[in-house]
Amino acid sequence: MFRNKTLVTVIGFLLAGIGLLSIFLSVVGANFSFLSWLEAWGAAGAFFTKIGLAIVGFILIYLGQTDWEREDV
Repeated sequence: MFRNKTLVTVIGFLLAGIGLLSIFLSVVGANFSFLSWLEAWGAAGAFFTKIGLAIVGFILIYLGQTDWEREDV
């Protein structure tokens, strides 16, 4: 299905890592400067957006690591 499985996996790891690390940093009281615009949506909006970022990353990791030729339909 995917031609660039490695690229999809790397992007997934980046998204999941940034999402989880930004959640941890917001608990500590800091945030990434490139994600500071999320705070305009309020604390709950920013939190759920960061959760969504991590979930999309995990989905991309799963899709990138699945061998679609060996899947039985």
